[in-house]
Amino acid sequence: EKLMAYSPPFVYSKVRGIKSPTGVEAEGWLISIGETIDEMQNHPPEFTTRKIMKAAEKAKKMGAQVMGIAMLPKGMHGTSLEVGKHAALPITTGNSYTASTALWAAADAVRQMGLTKFKNGKVLKANAMVIGATGDVGSICSRLLATAFESVYIVSRNMAKLLTLQGIIQKEKPKVKLHVSTRADRHLDDMDVVVIASAGAKKSIDIMRVKPGCVITDITRPMIFSQKDVAKRPDVLVITGGEIQLPGQAIEMKDIGLPHGVAYAGLAETIILALEGRFEDFTKGSNTEWEKVKEIYKLGIKHGMKLSSISGVDGPLSKEDIARVKVQALLKKGE
Repeated sequence: EKLMAYSPPFVYSKVRGIKSPTGVEAEGWLISIGETIDEMQNHPPEFTTRKIMKAAEKAKKMGAQVMGIAMLPKGMHGTSLEVGKHAALPITTGNSYTASTALWAAADAVRQMGLTKFKNGKVLKANAMVIGATGDVGSICSRLLATAFESVYIVSRNMAKLLTLQGIIQKEKPKVKLHVSTRADRHLDDMDVVVIASAGAKKSIDIMRVKPGCVITDITRPMIFSQKDVAKRPDVLVITGGEIQLPGQAIEMKDIGLPHGVAYAGLAETIILALEGRFEDFTKGSNTEWEKVKEIYKLGIKHGMKLSSISGVDGPLSKEDIARVKVQALLKKGE
């Protein structure tokens, strides 16, 4: 792992066979810079920035017109901005589609668990909380949850920013019951869904306190909860987001730890932009904009992107895995 961090960028896989229902096709390359998240954090940001810049030069020489850099740890968001200013081709971080897909996966997980009821067939009669609600991704999550849940709790340390966000959401969704707080622990016990959008949540969220059947979506990197933490609560569903089934019947791509033809949301955002012919810096740094989240979701639907699976701390979760959590939750509730 330490040795590979010093390797030059190299092509891991050619990607072929991606075909949109519109008839447009795209192909590309997966380029590795050889660094794990741990190694990125063990080196100064400039170390990784230089490698990504070299990867961009390599990509352009091979014919790429847009490049995605996803899965960067929180401390390296400045790196993606720096790369975007000087890279040989347009850069996107994939954060817009990652935020959209994480909530897409959470909604699907809640539906599969079947422990909450719908109001008027659309809005879930349930409580949802976003920890880190005033951050770029957290504010997007808050606005998305307000469209699907009867009651939403937005939590952040900055009350002024919380009140501003509250005003925006209430204007968009006047019927949602919106609560603001600087303390996650005050309402944690009552939550049906918790979205963790801040690494600082580690100090304020205790997995032992959430109620049976709660769906926790952890979109921080590295994650707040470890496999050991999750194992303590077999009656709670902890997910990290969703993966995307790429369009096309004959996709060629080397193994990336997912089922064949399935990609991480950040990678899928880059592919959507290629299919759409949008060769631009779509998502810059950690700055995830509400309009772009909605736009990339619609473009994904247009080009045949589908939610393939929901991921947990150990990788993709099967329907059987989710059913087991539901059984444990019902047992804990005494039903």
